Parts: sequence; structure tokens; C-alpha cells
Amino acid sequence: MLEAHRLHRYTYAEYVALEMISAEKHEFLDGEIYAMAGGSEEHSALAAEMVHALVNAVGDGPCRVHTSDLRIFVESVGLATFPDCSVVCGPLLQHQPSPKATALNPTILVEVTSDSSEEYDRGLKLEYYRTIPTLREYVIVSHRERRIVVETRGNDGTWTTREAMKGERINVASQDAEIIVDEIYRHSSVR
Repeated sequence: MLEAHRLHRYTYAEYVALEMISAEKHEFLDGEIYAMAGGSEEHSALAAEMVHALVNAVGDGPCRVHTSDLRIFVESVGLATFPDCSVVCGPLLQHQPSPKATALNPTILVEVTSDSSEEYDRGLKLEYYRTIPTLREYVIVSHRERRIVVETRGNDGTWTTREAMKGERINVASQDAEIIVDEIYRHSSVR
């Protein structure tokens, strides 16, 4: 069977040039540029609840919580993406050349799933994120049910998966934070 050939493969520099003039956000991976779909009101509210919970956990420490306006660049695979929430501890290390607000060194990344992103967030994106040397936790917030999954890198480099459902709590160890599932979903229509 013949494989379809791409009509155009973009360079990272071309992606950066597009981002500098675009009103929309785009993800970049392997020479392809993908427009990021706008999130729903529910998606936005769940992301905001996670930002709030992590801001409270970080407190006055050396870490800073960011919204989806901070681009993350995953050097190992050449992925530029905008997670729903991220935490960077210490100085922000930036990828060059990139637009401002592009980080290489997140400690925590959060994605709220959607119908179109759930498989990617729980599959390939998880694998890509695991290659970030500074990443300690990847948090996946479900849009379908009251469920939060935390992927955690241990001191030996191995990853463990834990999940909490309605009525439960889950720890984000790098910030010694306890996330209460029902608080994240308190104003949500997700039951």
C-alpha cells in the first residue's frame, strides 16, 4: 500500500513565525502544525479549578503556576504545546528560538480531557511528557466523570499511575498537595 506524503513539512522556525502573528494557538509536532480547538466552558472551569488548587499548594515556595498561555517545548520529540496548567519550579528555562513564554522545565503538567483530546492526552502526549527531565507529575482531569489521574515519576525514574474518583483525594507529591476530586468538580455538570 502506498503511504500518503505530506504536502509541506514545516520547520520549527516557520511555526514560531506563525505563532507570532496568529490570534489562535497551535501545537507543533514532527513538522506539522495543528490548530488547537477551543475548549468548552466546562473544560475551562475544570482547568481553572486545577490552577486554583495548585496555586494554593505552591504558596510562597519557589514554584509558579501557569495557565494554558505558557507553551511547553518537549525537546526530545520537538513538541510545542499548551497544557491546561503547568507548574515551573525555579527560573523558567526557555527554548530558543521560541516566542516568549515557552518553557523547557515544567515540574507538573495538567491536561483536562475532551472528546477530541482524551486518547491523545492519555496516550502519546503522556509518553512525550514523560521524556521531560524536570517533569515529576502529569495530571489528567477527566471531562466524562469525576476522575483525576496522576502520573508520578519516582526518584529512580520509574512512573506510577494513581487515580482518584468521586469522594476521593489524590496527592501531587512534588508540591505535597492533596487534590480533592469533589472540589475540582464542585461547580461541574460532570457527575
